[in-house]
Amino acid sequence: MNYLVVGAGNASRPVARLLNYLGHKVIITDLKEMSEFKPIYQTWLHKMEDEGIILDLKNPEPALDGIEAVYMPPTLPEDAPIAKLIADSDVHVLTNEDFSGMVNDLVPADIIGITGSMGKTTTTMLITSVFKAAGYNVWSCSSLANNLVSETIIDGIVTGKAENCDIAVFELPHGTLGLLNKLNIKIGVLSYLTKEHLNEFGGSYEKYLLRKLIIQDISDKLIANDECRNETDLLRDDTIYYTMDKDVDFKGTMGDKSLTVSYDDGEFTSPFNMMSYFFENAVGAAAVGLNYGISQEDIIKALSTFKGLSAHMEDYGDYNGRQVIIDAAFLPDGIRATLDYFEGESLVVFLDHFDTSWVRDKAEVGRIFDEYDNIKAVLASGFDESIQKVEIHIAYEILDAITSENIIKIATDTLEEAAELSFKYSEPGDIILHMGPLISFDRVNVLNKIMKGLKDGSSKYE
Repeated sequence: MNYLVVGAGNASRPVARLLNYLGHKVIITDLKEMSEFKPIYQTWLHKMEDEGIILDLKNPEPALDGIEAVYMPPTLPEDAPIAKLIADSDVHVLTNEDFSGMVNDLVPADIIGITGSMGKTTTTMLITSVFKAAGYNVWSCSSLANNLVSETIIDGIVTGKAENCDIAVFELPHGTLGLLNKLNIKIGVLSYLTKEHLNEFGGSYEKYLLRKLIIQDISDKLIANDECRNETDLLRDDTIYYTMDKDVDFKGTMGDKSLTVSYDDGEFTSPFNMMSYFFENAVGAAAVGLNYGISQEDIIKALSTFKGLSAHMEDYGDYNGRQVIIDAAFLPDGIRATLDYFEGESLVVFLDHFDTSWVRDKAEVGRIFDEYDNIKAVLASGFDESIQKVEIHIAYEILDAITSENIIKIATDTLEEAAELSFKYSEPGDIILHMGPLISFDRVNVLNKIMKGLKDGSSKYE
């Protein structure tokens, strides 16, 4: 069949690639030319072209000549010329539900799906560890591989990973969940809910919640963090809950480098060497494993050997007497969870650019630091990695909201400079802490810049 895929954005690219893999002739059209896409998206588009997809870029008036079916992303305006042309034609329109059905047919293994506002990646990797410890051949798709998980999922289908696994573990950000809104999920996990990405939902938290709650409609069994009950009363009646230090279906209790999980049918204690929010996510992973039929022994094996995630409360060691911790926290609750962990420690914090694909409330972030009396300095970078441009006002929006006279506030043009200056405003015995979202979007590049700044700072400042 001859398909026209409208737009080369986040929804359209995986659709085009899967259709091409299934043997259809696919043309993907967009108003932009190749150079106008971010470098990471250019890489995907070139890969798709190499696989046989026709790129029809910089075309304001695509035609339907010879086209039998089309896919339109949900962001396409109804008054767009191509949308009107399609509406007046008799071509078949492929929906997200249709696309989900195609994916279901190509993933024969059971799927574990994880969504939420934060904790998705950590929970996904903990669940992956649990199944690996039990001997499963796991196909795991998370934002660690690619921030756009839908592309990672389709890449796994195209490259044969879907056919060769015993279990599939998918992180499902809101975009992926909207695209795959009829995915067949064996066990769904709702990790946490808070206000995020609202600019994509017209500022409506209710619409955002409804997108996340798709998970319960497509899952045979739903497991949710008990905190989700504070955000919505729409969770289904048979939801299984987990949390720390509270009597719910799966209760976690933190010990000295150990985690105890208690539930109706038993209790076990596992060695566990992670920090902060890893504990609660580990309880969720244990709940998934036990509900799937994995033994306590294999769950203990997974938790006791879990080494954490890159840039999630990761200890980078001693630099001139300062302990350096790299963390990807950027949502208010996540920032507080990280800062709470270091209560009583003297902190110097450096931040990356807080707007990525989504605009965030930077003043809200700044006000959080006023809640802590152990922070000596906050350094904020104004460099946006996604557009390779300095937006120093973003740094000042955070810093200007900090009212404490005891906190030194420094805005920098680059992340390297922020990391470097963290040594100037700290002393031996302090903890240097990084937080911010960019490390989750461009991990290798951002980490390289942080490490360069740390190296330069430790050389320059004793």
